[in-house]
Amino acid sequence: MAAVYSGISLKLKSKTTSWEDKLKLAHFAWISHQCVLPNKEQVLLDWARQSLVAFYKKKLELKEDIVERLWIYIDNILHSRKLQDLLKNGKTINLQISLIKILNERAAEFSLSGSQRNIGAVLSCCQGILSTPALAVIYTARQELVVDLLSQLCWSACRQPEAAMIPQLFEVIHLTLGHYLSIQQQQVNPRRAFGEVTGHLLQPCLVLRHLLLGGTWTQAGQGQLRPALGRDVRNQIEAMLRGGVFQPELLSSYKEELLEQQQSDTKMGAMKNLLTPMGTVTAGLVDPGYCEPALHAAVVASSVALLYKLFIDALPRLFGCLRVSQLQEKQIKVLSASDWTTELLVLEQLLNSVASNNIYNIAADKIRHGEAQFHFYRHLAELLINHSQAPVPAWFRCLRVLMSLNHLILEPDLDDLLASAWVDAEVMECRTKKAQEVLVHTLFQTYARLRQAPRLFQELLGVMCRPAAEALRQPMLAVGPCTALRECLLELPPSQVLDTWDLVLERFQALVLPHLRGDADMAWKSLSLSSLLHCVMVHARVLDSSAPLPVVRRLQRTMEGMLQDLVKPLLDLLQEPQCSAPELWCQKVSDSALLLAHTWAQVDTVLGLSCSHYHAAAEPSSLPSLLPGVESQCWKKVEEFTVQFKSLGRYCFEQLHLQKMKKTLMQMSFQSAEALHALRQDAAYILDSGRASLTLGTAASWDGQVGTVSALTYPVAHWHLVVSNLPILISYLCPDDVRYVASILLRTLPVSKAQEDLAEEEADLTLGKISQAVLHSPLFPEMQSLHSAFFLCLAARCSSVLRSSAQENPTLLRQQLPWLFEEDHVVVAPWEDRFSKVVSEGAELRGEIAHNLLSLVRGDLCIQLEGEQLERLLGLLEVVSSLQLDSLSPPDHMHCFLLLLSTAVTTLGSSCPSSLALRFLVTCYQLLGYLQRGKSAQSALRTMYVSDVFEVTLTSLFRGSRRLLVDMDDPSWLEFLQVIGTFLEHLLQMLIQRKLSPGLNFGKIIAFLSRDDLCTEATSGKQGESQNPLGQQLLLVSLTRLCQVLGPLVREQRQHDEALEALPELLQQAVLQTGAVLQLCVAGRAQGRRLPSTIIASVSALLEADVAQRSTCSGAEVPRVTDGMLLPNSALYQTVYSQILSELPALAGDTLSLQAAVQFLTLFSLAPELHPKKESVFTSVFHSVRKVLADPTIPVQVVEDIEPHLGALFTQMLDVGTTEDFRLALQHILQGLDVSNTWKADQQVVLSAVTLIKLLLSCTLSGEKAGLFWRACPQMITALTLQTREACQEQPAALVVVGPVLDVLAGLLRQGEGAIGNPHHVSLAFGILLTVPLDHLKPPEYGRIFPRVHNVLFSVLQCHPKVMLKAIPSFLNCFNRLVFSVIHEGRQKDKGGPDDLPVVLECARLVQRMYSHVAARAEEFRVFSPFMVAQYVTEVQKVTLYPSVKGLLQEGIYLVLDLCLERDIQFLRVSLQPGVRDVFKELYGDYVKYHKAKHEGEKRYTV
Repeated sequence: MAAVYSGISLKLKSKTTSWEDKLKLAHFAWISHQCVLPNKEQVLLDWARQSLVAFYKKKLELKEDIVERLWIYIDNILHSRKLQDLLKNGKTINLQISLIKILNERAAEFSLSGSQRNIGAVLSCCQGILSTPALAVIYTARQELVVDLLSQLCWSACRQPEAAMIPQLFEVIHLTLGHYLSIQQQQVNPRRAFGEVTGHLLQPCLVLRHLLLGGTWTQAGQGQLRPALGRDVRNQIEAMLRGGVFQPELLSSYKEELLEQQQSDTKMGAMKNLLTPMGTVTAGLVDPGYCEPALHAAVVASSVALLYKLFIDALPRLFGCLRVSQLQEKQIKVLSASDWTTELLVLEQLLNSVASNNIYNIAADKIRHGEAQFHFYRHLAELLINHSQAPVPAWFRCLRVLMSLNHLILEPDLDDLLASAWVDAEVMECRTKKAQEVLVHTLFQTYARLRQAPRLFQELLGVMCRPAAEALRQPMLAVGPCTALRECLLELPPSQVLDTWDLVLERFQALVLPHLRGDADMAWKSLSLSSLLHCVMVHARVLDSSAPLPVVRRLQRTMEGMLQDLVKPLLDLLQEPQCSAPELWCQKVSDSALLLAHTWAQVDTVLGLSCSHYHAAAEPSSLPSLLPGVESQCWKKVEEFTVQFKSLGRYCFEQLHLQKMKKTLMQMSFQSAEALHALRQDAAYILDSGRASLTLGTAASWDGQVGTVSALTYPVAHWHLVVSNLPILISYLCPDDVRYVASILLRTLPVSKAQEDLAEEEADLTLGKISQAVLHSPLFPEMQSLHSAFFLCLAARCSSVLRSSAQENPTLLRQQLPWLFEEDHVVVAPWEDRFSKVVSEGAELRGEIAHNLLSLVRGDLCIQLEGEQLERLLGLLEVVSSLQLDSLSPPDHMHCFLLLLSTAVTTLGSSCPSSLALRFLVTCYQLLGYLQRGKSAQSALRTMYVSDVFEVTLTSLFRGSRRLLVDMDDPSWLEFLQVIGTFLEHLLQMLIQRKLSPGLNFGKIIAFLSRDDLCTEATSGKQGESQNPLGQQLLLVSLTRLCQVLGPLVREQRQHDEALEALPELLQQAVLQTGAVLQLCVAGRAQGRRLPSTIIASVSALLEADVAQRSTCSGAEVPRVTDGMLLPNSALYQTVYSQILSELPALAGDTLSLQAAVQFLTLFSLAPELHPKKESVFTSVFHSVRKVLADPTIPVQVVEDIEPHLGALFTQMLDVGTTEDFRLALQHILQGLDVSNTWKADQQVVLSAVTLIKLLLSCTLSGEKAGLFWRACPQMITALTLQTREACQEQPAALVVVGPVLDVLAGLLRQGEGAIGNPHHVSLAFGILLTVPLDHLKPPEYGRIFPRVHNVLFSVLQCHPKVMLKAIPSFLNCFNRLVFSVIHEGRQKDKGGPDDLPVVLECARLVQRMYSHVAARAEEFRVFSPFMVAQYVTEVQKVTLYPSVKGLLQEGIYLVLDLCLERDIQFLRVSLQPGVRDVFKELYGDYVKYHKAKHEGEKRYTV
């Protein structure tokens, strides 16, 4: 057969054979083993190559499909496994240059014309060649072929960005770049590499990089590109530019070109003809012909930053590539906003690179280069300042970097900078404001550190005093600039602060004050200067008594001069007749005058208190005035004027009155009648001043700065002033004013969640945020009058909603529910006065209130809440929940209780969704519960009996539950049941604690719950449509809580021989009634549905009460039921027991259900008569619990939460279980610890076994069971050793297993003292500890594992001293791991702060504690003490510890040094390495100086 196919070569070359047959023959020859040709692979590849070469050279005519099939044939060969195997075996396959040239030509054709003929196969062929090293040699041997291919491929991607084969094209580009980079790294001729990159690759690669950065191919679509591939290509392009354009050999030429000077001693060698590399690069970059004009500017902008990053000295030339540089030379007249943004962002990157790489050295630039860089930066600064771009954040950031480089760059234009970037800048956007604030902060910080702040203020004042339209300027001293100014002033010495102060005063008096009359612009300037002077005076560091006397005297003169020469003239100006009309200039003058007056008064008071050498202005009378030397008649005129405007002046006038109040309170006679009258007047004025504004309200926000107070922000500023000084004002406000403050507080609170979220998002102060702060302030309850008034306002608002929903005669409603009509918020209402006397008048009024509320429940008094009203009430109730209800006075408490109870029992309309109704009820009963835990809780029960509250509440809920359309397992319904149960339980507990006729009340409650009509209403029949499962659950919850409270009460009374005759009988009735309802609930459950937590908890409570009742009747002290006793609900308990056992793993999804189930099983174990006869309760429960613990779907947190309950269950199980049951349980535990479970990746089975051991350790074992357990202990420790070893071999280590294993091991070692006989099993613990990883753990993991390792080691030390004595080296190895890990984690890291330091400190304390225990065993460890010290100092020498960690470790090692003898110290000094020896020397010196000296001093005074 081989001979048959040997003529294939001739047929392929034959002209008579059709091309269809040739291709079939060629394909068959390649894949067939029957075709034997000498060098077959090379022959077939050459045939296909020659055919294509002939076709493209026009020597052969082929159809298009034949050409395509030839390309596919070559591609198949190049990618075939057969070819790869041949090359791997050493066979040589030669690709001819002609094929490579054809491939490059096709790539060029695709890039130029976009022709996609055969391009997919061509790219695939390129990929096959470049990805096979043996074939790629043809490219690497001919460097120009790689360059040509790479250039064409990059242009193809740039010119056809939407082509279908983009992913394939980028794969080829990635391969080609990789090969070119390897060639470039081996290139010995840097000139050639530079020429290739700048001549062929620079432009296409920069365009391609720009498109990649812009995310051209990352959007979903046909040509989507993998992000990782795009990132790799971009990195390769940058590496290629770095290696080709910016080679080390070219740096001298770059510097010559950039600095424009020749270096005579430079030896260029082969490079001396390459004199302008930077010019070549920039020429290629700015050439407009290589891409579209719309794209060109963006490519240049993005490329400039890259090129500068690659060669950071090239800033001036690269800056010339940006269009912004052409503005100075008038080549471009204007740029659009988007162009400015792009160019400034690039410029920012360049300047940041200068700053971060420390390129600009001021001294070097001046000495070596004649300030070449400085002049360039000056040129740049002039350009930026002359072409202000305040709306662009990058403009501010560029100026900030220039300022940080050298303040002299901007100082010649400092006035223009302050004008364009701050004083006259129109900045509206938040990001731009932030950038402006940072620039201003840098300015102040720079000049403060240079101690040239007066120079800066001089320029600032010059700008502020220029002629300008002041009304159009934005407030200059908003929160950001004001913060920067404050920080600057705090750094300045007092002399410079006074220089600045005098400078402002001088300019004010010379340039503004003489021209104020009638000039609105000058009045605006006076306000700006006043704001600046206010900032300087208020935020400067206050002088104290240690200040130099000349400085204090100068300050005294300045204050006196300011009062006499500025403040008083401004106030006098307001007394002139022309100021009576409300003109703008008059308003601004009054704002300026009152701001300065308030500032002067504040500073004068503070200086008088802090500096003994400063003499505050003398007051003419015993009471302080608003301002010394200003008559009251003047203030009356000022007040008459300011009342016309909601402006800064009015706010400052309020501040003056507040300052006067503070000065009055500081006097000894502040309690005199005259002083009290003045205080009340001032407080009333402050409140009345903004009353009208607050009544109208505002949605504006205020940044908290005095200079930004305006008519819009005045209400916020006024409210902030009132609220922040309430502790001072509240004592001097009349009751009406207190009510007014409370009403404003309530009205401005955000009552909905949306309003609250909106208030939190707002950075500045708003009315809502201020009121919220008051509500949550701890001082609010301390202001009793305001707190009470606010509550009563809130109650009135709730009552109005309820009254508006009433459908009855208002007169009848007022008679029945008078607390809904109370309007007087201060005087005790008549009905409250009546109820306060209820104790003396008997039970008549209590019964009246209960009857009225029952009428409301039953619909006799109809108040029906619809959806909108319910929402309003919910918002008000949320405000109530924010109050500290515990601090309510008894009358308010009583009012609140009745109001909340009335609200809770109202009828909910049909428009109320069930979810909203449940949320409303939960809120009401939560608040009622909070009230019942308050200190005045008993005051509510003076109006109603507990049994009446119980009846009203449950009657309302039974009726309302029929309207609720929720499932019984709905989380909101279960939450509601929990809240109701808690409320009822608190009521019953209070009945017992306060001894409020418990027998009578419990009897009425049980009689109420046992009524036939109630049971019918709650359950509504046994089946059919009228069934009410929600009512059943409510009845069940109430009965359950009754049993839970009555059972312990009866048992306690019985133990003290004080049992009331009625209580056991009442308990029996409650048990019977609960059992009946439970039977109904359990029977009504659908098949296959799990028992809810409410039913399980109720069965548990019933069982507990049943057991308590039986034990009480039998006189037994221990609540255990014997076999001879019968429980009335045995069938129910056994049914629930069986159901819980089968459902326990499913119940684990709900923590409450699981806890209730475990509690039931614990109680069930106490009743042997209930136990099944055919099976062991111990075994059944054990297997169910094991299934729960072995379930991987149950979270670890759930298991940890349930462990205490499981411990109680196991304690009871061990009492009822036999020895054989316990033996079987131990066998199952050991099977779970088998290492094969880890090999099978059954980690949860191992964890369940470990948890079961932990549960057994929490129980008290005795007798045969204890013997069985400790005989199995060696097997457990061995298994735990293997489990730890397997878990720690995983990467990362399975800490979820390691942690519990260490806990169990520590427990076994502690409790096994004396029980573990073989020392070998104790020694296994050292092997476990050496296996546990302590490195490369996250801080939370480290904080969990380290203490557990320490506990195991400490257990060995304390409980097994004999074993430890024989294995001290192993013990020290484990302990040293702990020490070294603390040293490693406690080191000062290069990045990040000490956020994890608390965890490390806790671990260091454990190490210190262990050191103390080691030192306490001096005889055993004395020999090892020098080695412990040596290991410690060797490790400490490697790192720098945080001082707190170092201090703890040193305190521990000092105790070990106490064990060292003198010869040990000498040994350490000689044997340690030089660096470690220095650390030891320092350590020993501190030991002698601090620890040893203190120790010997204590010995001296010891008897």
